[in-house]
Amino acid sequence: MEELRKLEQVQRTLSFMQTRGFVSNNQDSDRFLANLILLLVQPCGELNLDKKCSLISKHLPSLSASFLEEASLWLSQDGTQQNCIPSSIVEESECDLLPSNYDDRPMVALDAMQRANSTLEDFCRSYLMFHEMDASSPQAIFKYLPVLSFTESYIYQLDTLNEKILDVPTNGVTRGSEAINHKQVSKLMDVFKTVPFKQLVGLLEHHGLLTERIREELRFGEEYWALERKLCWELMSKKQVSIENVMRAIHLKSFDYRVLNLLLYQLRGEKVIFAKCIFFEATVKVNDLHMEFLSISEFLVEISDDLFDYEDDVLENNFNILRMFVRIYGPSTGPTMLAKCITEAEEKYQASLKSLDPELSINYQRRCEEATKEGGMISGHPLGTWSIPPIIADEESYRSNLSNLK
Repeated sequence: MEELRKLEQVQRTLSFMQTRGFVSNNQDSDRFLANLILLLVQPCGELNLDKKCSLISKHLPSLSASFLEEASLWLSQDGTQQNCIPSSIVEESECDLLPSNYDDRPMVALDAMQRANSTLEDFCRSYLMFHEMDASSPQAIFKYLPVLSFTESYIYQLDTLNEKILDVPTNGVTRGSEAINHKQVSKLMDVFKTVPFKQLVGLLEHHGLLTERIREELRFGEEYWALERKLCWELMSKKQVSIENVMRAIHLKSFDYRVLNLLLYQLRGEKVIFAKCIFFEATVKVNDLHMEFLSISEFLVEISDDLFDYEDDVLENNFNILRMFVRIYGPSTGPTMLAKCITEAEEKYQASLKSLDPELSINYQRRCEEATKEGGMISGHPLGTWSIPPIIADEESYRSNLSNLK
């Protein structure tokens, strides 16, 4: 269907060219011009048609057959595709998401959807009750699932790119079979320098779902990824780590849950159908009391997850609050300082829990108990006992030893 659509666009462009006398006597030449016109009219960031024409006029004298032959050879040798990051770093399916793609339609890969699936399940089972919705009802879930699933998958796809940036070799030890050089890391960084959520924001805005709070949470997501890269690189290079940055990052980490929750408020509003497209006008007011309670719960859950994933995060150079506390306070004092942080957060959680409707409070605590059992965690919140895993004082030796064992 996609190929047929492209052929139809080319044919329509050829017909337009004929009406303007913009044709030659060669079929291949006409098709080339038609494809060029189609490329020029495609959206491309902030460039309008005048700026595009100006760019072409400016650089056209530099174009030559030899220049194009050299470009073709370079692309062939480098193993890349236009508008894509090298396939050795990013899967081909991920290229469609990148802002450099001239087609500004937001797209996600199947792998991102699969990774997002567990988060979506947890969100439905933990958050729908705050909207007086039954998580066991397929009708309640599937009514809003397309938007929620697409949004979370989009976020996961960007998160995958960020993880690849963090996968930088240290003393020859890497997770994968190939080392990522600085040139490739620079290309990945370009993704996060060009407003990575631009396409998602445009989609949500088009359907009347975007609010300033959602836009702000997406900005927080960009800030979290930037802090994650900064902090993990500081760890790997043995530089000083700021406790303020660490606490800021752990509080921002659950931004995707808050985006989904705010979206659900929007989706529950009144629908207006126009030209076969669904728009959302009247919205349900956000319950700030619930949002505040959930933010405290999210903070504790993130710490619990970090304790459970501590060894893996050390191996993969991911952000982990225990890693950061050990670097800042040392192997002996770090766990104690983190335990103090957990105690303070639990006190806030218990106080905030009392402000909820009694039935909602009971249902949420029951859900936390289910999640703790299903996850097989020794540490958890609010049930169970917190347990600090054995501290890895020398991360480089740990990664090296595991690599040698493998």
